[in-house]
This record gives sequence, structure tokens and C-alpha cells, in this order.
Amino acid sequence: MNEYFIYIMTNRSGTLYIGVTNNLTRRVYEHKCKLIPGFTSKYNINRLIYFETTSDIHEAISREKQLKGWTRKKKLDLIRTTNPVFADLSEDWYSH
Repeated sequence: MNEYFIYIMTNRSGTLYIGVTNNLTRRVYEHKCKLIPGFTSKYNINRLIYFETTSDIHEAISREKQLKGWTRKKKLDLIRTTNPVFADLSEDWYSH
């Protein structure tokens, strides 16, 4: 069974980034190390603050689009349901 992740990351300024992946550990590492040029490397998006999982890629993509369409307040309210202090959920995933 495949597993897909819809995730939200941020930076020190509070900029939000929403993405979807089939390997959350690898994808967060890519963001943290700025391995892929673009928005997240430009704005130093390096803190995982929310994620959900599904076994259906179409559901994952649909959910990503849904979240991207939400207001900032609604996104922040969603994050607060599982991570009220906006801690970096991936802080202990990698040895530094």
C-alpha cells in the first residue's frame, strides 16, 4: 500500500508552503538542505509544521489544492489542531 503526505512547512517569518509527496522524510530533507531551486529554497522554508497522510494519490493532490485555496487564517487554525506551538515536527529526524 502506498502512502502519500500532504504537508505544510514554514520559515522564521511565517511564510507557509503546502506540498504533497510520497516520501515525507526525503522531501523535508530536500527543503531543509535547499536541494531543489525555487520558492522554498529562496524563502528558507525549512520547518515542517503539519502533515496528513492518505493512500490515494488523487485524494492527496485534491487535498493539497483544497488547502492551497484556503485563507491563511483557516490554514493556521488547521495547523493549531495538531501543533498549537508550531514546533518543527522534523526537528529530530536528521543528525546535524
